[in-house]
Amino acid sequence: MKSDARKALISFAIELVVYGILVVVYFFLVLHFLANWLAHLDKESIRLYALVSIGLIIGQAVVLESITTFIFRVLRGRSE
Repeated sequence: MKSDARKALISFAIELVVYGILVVVYFFLVLHFLANWLAHLDKESIRLYALVSIGLIIGQAVVLESITTFIFRVLRGRSE
């Protein structure tokens, strides 16, 4: 029983680290490529800015979760 709990905890910790790294990379990519456009959009249309920001947040959640799931499926497939 302890072995299963330990494996689950280690798997969770690794997934948390990988997801954290992906979030940081995503943040810097958005900052690099979209910062000026978002700043301009904020001044022009606050409602459109809000919609785009929410879309970026939802897109980040979906895409990064898919990438993390894919990475762990590949890793688990190799270890079994």
